[in-house]
Amino acid sequence: MAVVIKNELNEVLLQESFPFSPEGAIASRSMIEESKEQQLDFGAYKIQECKFDGIHLIICSAEVYQNVTIASDDIAPHVSMLFMEQGDVRASLQGVNGQFRFSSREHNIMYSPHWEETAVLQKQQGIQVIGMNFSPERFLDLADNNGQVLGKMADRVANQKRVALTEKINPHITPRMKTVLAEIRQCRFKGGLKKLFLQSKAMELLALQCDQVENEFRPTHVAQRSITGRELEQLQHARFLLLQNLHEPPSLSQLSRLTGLNEFKLKSGFKAVFDNTVFGYFNDHRLGFAREMILAGGKSLAEIAEEAGYSSPQHFSGAFKKKYGVAPSHYGL
Repeated sequence: MAVVIKNELNEVLLQESFPFSPEGAIASRSMIEESKEQQLDFGAYKIQECKFDGIHLIICSAEVYQNVTIASDDIAPHVSMLFMEQGDVRASLQGVNGQFRFSSREHNIMYSPHWEETAVLQKQQGIQVIGMNFSPERFLDLADNNGQVLGKMADRVANQKRVALTEKINPHITPRMKTVLAEIRQCRFKGGLKKLFLQSKAMELLALQCDQVENEFRPTHVAQRSITGRELEQLQHARFLLLQNLHEPPSLSQLSRLTGLNEFKLKSGFKAVFDNTVFGYFNDHRLGFAREMILAGGKSLAEIAEEAGYSSPQHFSGAFKKKYGVAPSHYGL
């Protein structure tokens, strides 16, 4: 797989074969591990990779000192899970109109039958990404009789048609997903035990993504007015700002000023894209965040209420029961 990195003047900064291609070794029953760390004039990166049983795990830390475009070709089609823990990147796939934009704490699953990908990175530090590629055959095995969300994606993959878990806006990384990603980065197992551990974590992340879409991430409706690509980016940024601080969310006027959308477009755009009001979405997110912490265990309800931004455990309990039909103390029992 060839990789070409260019600057804003379209000058080639680096051109080489990518160190670890998913083809070939990804089908191996035993786990193959490789890593590379490099310091360059335009940036630095550290990549760790594991390939086994149709799964290609990539753990990447990077920083870029100038705006760059990274183009890859001769890529075998694969289903890709991407978790952008920190950073901002815009990705384009051959045969797909528009771009996927990933900001900090976002994730998605994507598939394209084409062989070329392009990523645009602005100057930034602290990029942290975990990706998992599945061969189409492995993904179809996993999707077989395992829920509506995977089933719909599998139909598209089997017919070699592009598909994403969510099309317009990336879902947020939940507290449980964050924990699993940390467990992957901190894995201390070796050999067969490491392979078994990483397989289980890949399956858990896939299950968490599908559960989030089925239970929390509402399907987008057709907008009553046309939403431009620029407005979608502004709405995505508004959502990011809204969820940054659960204790003191920005007001509508602050969101409007910070995103460049007037309040009418902010409110109508949120309703069109997220099928919810701005603060209806915020409240649903807080309760979903709390639900994840309850299921994860290890924290008292008072601690969960505090982390989710509620003024009191009683206020939290009432809101939780109204949404889920059961008190938080009895949820999951």
